[in-house]
Amino acid sequence: MLTGKNNKNLILVVGMIVAHFVSLAFGQASKDEIVDLSQVPQIHETPEQRDERMKWFRDAKFGLFIHWGPSSVGADEIGWGRRAARPWDIGKPNNDRQRTEDPVYDNYYKEFNPVKYDADAWVSFAKESGMKYIVFVAKHHDGFSMFDSKVTDYDMMSTPYGRDLLKPLAEACHKQGLKLGIYYSTRDWYHPDYLQGDNAKYDEWYRTQIEELLTNYGPISTMWFDSVGGNDWSKWRFDKLFASMYRLQAGLLINNRVKFIGAKTPEDRKPASPEIEKMTKGDFGTPEGVIGAFTIDKDWESCMRNGRGWSYRGEDGFRQPDDAIRMLVSSVTGGGNLLLDFGPRPDGTFTDGDMQVGRATGVWLKKYGEAIYGTRGGPYRNGSWGGSCHKGGKLFLHLFANRKGAWTFDPLPSKVLSARILNGETVSFSQSDKNLTIQVKKGQYDAPVTVVELTLDQPLKAGMTAGGIHGEDLSEHGQILSENATLEISSKSRHDQNAHERLFKGAKPKHGKAFETEPEKNPWAKVDLGAVKNVKAVVIENQPLDRRTAGLILSVSTDGEKWEEVWQAEDWDLSWTIPLTTLETGAEVPGRKARYFKMETKGDTTARRPLVLQRFTAYGEQ
Repeated sequence: MLTGKNNKNLILVVGMIVAHFVSLAFGQASKDEIVDLSQVPQIHETPEQRDERMKWFRDAKFGLFIHWGPSSVGADEIGWGRRAARPWDIGKPNNDRQRTEDPVYDNYYKEFNPVKYDADAWVSFAKESGMKYIVFVAKHHDGFSMFDSKVTDYDMMSTPYGRDLLKPLAEACHKQGLKLGIYYSTRDWYHPDYLQGDNAKYDEWYRTQIEELLTNYGPISTMWFDSVGGNDWSKWRFDKLFASMYRLQAGLLINNRVKFIGAKTPEDRKPASPEIEKMTKGDFGTPEGVIGAFTIDKDWESCMRNGRGWSYRGEDGFRQPDDAIRMLVSSVTGGGNLLLDFGPRPDGTFTDGDMQVGRATGVWLKKYGEAIYGTRGGPYRNGSWGGSCHKGGKLFLHLFANRKGAWTFDPLPSKVLSARILNGETVSFSQSDKNLTIQVKKGQYDAPVTVVELTLDQPLKAGMTAGGIHGEDLSEHGQILSENATLEISSKSRHDQNAHERLFKGAKPKHGKAFETEPEKNPWAKVDLGAVKNVKAVVIENQPLDRRTAGLILSVSTDGEKWEEVWQAEDWDLSWTIPLTTLETGAEVPGRKARYFKMETKGDTTARRPLVLQRFTAYGEQ
């Protein structure tokens, strides 16, 4: 028989056990408050539940990003055009921690009157362009709310237009069957309470705005955040944020930018629990301004500008339609999505440059959408040649070049039953346990992408890889000149052993790099061919997923003393093929006399990063 004392002890033990399990299911930001995180999927869902939640995103492939606001009145870049302090954006220009004003930018809203805004027309055009979802910027770093918010006067209701812009867009998306996502910048260079003191006032204020957005506009597919200032977890109640979001919208997807943008300081505090840190990693990655590297085991979405800026910057400087189509193909074959940005005019209409690209992608997708929507990236690693994706018993090869010879790939686990240009002519092929070869005739190529459909005897599994293409045909550039070259790098490599074997002869270890310098402001690598030769092309290959060669510069020299810069990367890629030419009698002719090559990256005054390369090959004549 239990005495009263024993009962109390039993209750105490049970209470301790319950408290332990509660701590596993709930995130705790302070000793005084426990927040229920049991409905947050990033913590609790099974892989099968995650696949179901991510399915629409993985199938959609193509979305429209809309950066718009009062800044369009002055054709200023949204947020970044505000010439005032940017509190807590450490490492950025104007990074004062106290708010200051921009008397011009901060008053654009008084002239913002988009009388030609037609949300139904916007959504119809997005559908015509082949887009399956829209992400609308509800608030950027400048702090202006593009909707009717009850907690601020710095919103659409204070403009001459005086109406909520998000409401009709949400209604049009729901009516026409497009998913709607909302971009929201937690950073706020306008709000007086942003990161002041313990940040409690601002933290509660912005979470109230998130609740407004997830309550007043029907189903929302995505919350697209854009980082927070500083690096102190104690100033943010992410547990409350996530609990609230998933209480209001259970199927919501979150990007990976619920994270910090600033440098750490001694007083910064770490996450209150592993659960909080885990959930803030979100559901998908967001490469910005570059197409994501081949990654088919994680979800990602490249956000790319179509114009000179994210928001309206005038009537010129737009991409060519072919470029946009290839960006979409590169994203899909690499395992991701493309979120293409349009910046509407201040009157609410799309620019001619945006309309031209949208119409072109729509026409192309009507013809080739079968090889885009609902597919999964791979199995072949994509690159400058194009890429592959698959769906059911079909494998689609997206070819960027018009190759004279055959296209040879690593072998497939499935048997190829037939091959054809999608909606077109038959393509000859051969298959063995060593490779797969297809032969596209001259008249079968189509600009800007040729799509070849292979019918397989059994579907490929999502997430599988089967190698890649067997090199570009570089025979026109001559023989390989670099097999016996020597290497010098700016600092000791973390992978010194046999670095030259890996760099020049392609012996690739598991870590996928020939060498890696120490983090430096200006890391470099020099290659010596041993003698001056007539070099016609250089191929530089990068480690997959590693973007530390963005902005790589290539220089050449005959004596190792006088260098001439011949090329600089505009965008990161898995590999670059760089033809070398010489100016003779007013014309560029193939070939350049060179013995030494220098590859380097140059950071700003504070940035330090290593240089990482996988392979270097020079072609030409001895």
